[in-house]
Amino acid sequence: MEDRQRSWEELGISNDFLFGKVMQNPELCKELLQRILPDLDIDHIEYPELQKSIEQDRDAHGIRLDVYVKDDKETVYDIEMQVSNTKELPKRSRYYQSMIDLQLIDKKQHYKRLNRSYIIFICPFDLYDKGRHIYTFENICKEDNSVSMGDEAVKIFLNTEGTLDDVSKELMAFLDYVAGRKPDDTEDSYVKKLEEAVKEAKRNREWRHEYMTLLMRDQENVEKGREQGIFGMISALRDLDIPDSTILQKLQEKFLLTKEEAQEYLRC
Repeated sequence: MEDRQRSWEELGISNDFLFGKVMQNPELCKELLQRILPDLDIDHIEYPELQKSIEQDRDAHGIRLDVYVKDDKETVYDIEMQVSNTKELPKRSRYYQSMIDLQLIDKKQHYKRLNRSYIIFICPFDLYDKGRHIYTFENICKEDNSVSMGDEAVKIFLNTEGTLDDVSKELMAFLDYVAGRKPDDTEDSYVKKLEEAVKEAKRNREWRHEYMTLLMRDQENVEKGREQGIFGMISALRDLDIPDSTILQKLQEKFLLTKEEAQEYLRC
């Protein structure tokens, strides 16, 4: 528990849980959206649900959105903090889009009721290795780039490690903050407000307890998955008539077990 408490104190804005909590402040969330999408005129934002969960049925792959908001024009925004490059973000954004769309119109409603939507991933890595800080995707005709499909679905990938001069200094200040880089001599007012919000969030005992609970659950799931892998390996090797002495060695090598731990699994 002491380690988990220490990790809570050390969290920064790049942690998806803490990011979601900080973005519950409508002014902070609105200003971030305006920095990412400066051409939009957002009067105010609303929270249909905090950290919205979507699961169509028990067999579907459910999703939990970090920040899900809509503005005064009914435009929908999903903002995700993504630390790990899992190599599947483009297809995950496609899946998120489909799940969000299913929530936006009820049965028998016309498709034209689908809201304009933005799915935004904030990443500390360059997903496309082109040096850009921002990659914005809309459906465009391949044969004529001047023709937009008009489905009003936009996907944006932000990269804190870009090298090109392709974003405003305001957005760059935010990306530097996410990456843990110290701001320039002229401190950005928004970054300063974010820092204060992060400090305030860490003083929230309810949020700390929620984070600890989620962390413990994740650790339990990892351990369950590890045990399933161990037992699956034992079963597969025994089916091949591999002697237990060899299986014992394989378990120690693959799962970094002591001899005693591996023997205990073999006895189960």
